[in-house]
Amino acid sequence: MQANLPLTGLRILVVDDDEDSRFYVSIVLEADGASVTAVPSAASAIEILPKLKPDALICDIAMPDEDGYTFIRKVRSLKADEGGRVPAIALTAYADSEDRICALEAGFQNHVAKPVDPSELVAIIANLVTLSQCLSSKYHDLC
Repeated sequence: MQANLPLTGLRILVVDDDEDSRFYVSIVLEADGASVTAVPSAASAIEILPKLKPDALICDIAMPDEDGYTFIRKVRSLKADEGGRVPAIALTAYADSEDRICALEAGFQNHVAKPVDPSELVAIIANLVTLSQCLSSKYHDLC
């Protein structure tokens, strides 16, 4: 990995029931330096989240058994050291303004419509993680 890649050193959790989508997002993020863990369900993600401690989370909304809205509400109910404050992006085919509002109200920081341009996705993640670090007391002086 090269140090100048925008996602170098970041751990990202991708949650999507569609195997092709998980693969695509993983390849895009890994090409820009991220370490990606991809899981097919909200249940798998909630189990791995406290152990993985990702720097960012990307989640589909339309998943069987448990949708992305329910999942992010569960994440937000966790303590910070269990992943409750992880920066999260809803990456979804549900792309109208009502869907965006629902995603933000549920606890996502950003709502991105599929299909997404790879460079746009990388920039969104890099900016979101940087903002999150700036807002944390640990990195407050950097902002």
